[in-house]
Amino acid sequence: MVCDGCFSVSNLTIENCTVHNQDDCLAINEGSNIIFQGNSCTGGHGISVGSIDLGVTVSNVKILNNVVKNNDQGFHIKTKAKATGSTVSDITFTGNTATGCKKYGVIVDQSYPATLMIGGAGNGVKIIDVNFTGTNTISVVGGAKNVAVNCGQGSCIGNWNWSGLKVSGGTNGPINYSNIIGFTP
Repeated sequence: MVCDGCFSVSNLTIENCTVHNQDDCLAINEGSNIIFQGNSCTGGHGISVGSIDLGVTVSNVKILNNVVKNNDQGFHIKTKAKATGSTVSDITFTGNTATGCKKYGVIVDQSYPATLMIGGAGNGVKIIDVNFTGTNTISVVGGAKNVAVNCGQGSCIGNWNWSGLKVSGGTNGPINYSNIIGFTP
């Protein structure tokens, strides 16, 4: 099963799938208690939460022990710049490997559909508790950004524990959120 655009799902587990595609391997737009584990994603846009639109909630998502190969992004949280009344919370990445990322290893961006638009990040979606635990190993190709975070003013909340994130290759992207702990680009 491919969940490209999972709309309003709860208590869903997707495991042991192989996905070869040209878009998101997983795109969670609304829902709760979602586990994505033991999957292989090749040749697409990586594993995504979003794009988050108006008045939705995504909570308690676990991305576990997946292999992402030759995707544009490894892991992506994207919220629409004009979205309001939405929340993304309790997103945990554990035991994942991403290799050959062409644009970003990890990107959190609140200026979608633009990418990392300076001054264009919306603040109508609250992003709370995004954590990388255990070991998540990501490598990007030359010219790619290993990590980039573009939060709207006041919309990223709490301490994000990224102590389980190890990145290599490429260059450091912009990070405008200061409460990411345990990670140094």
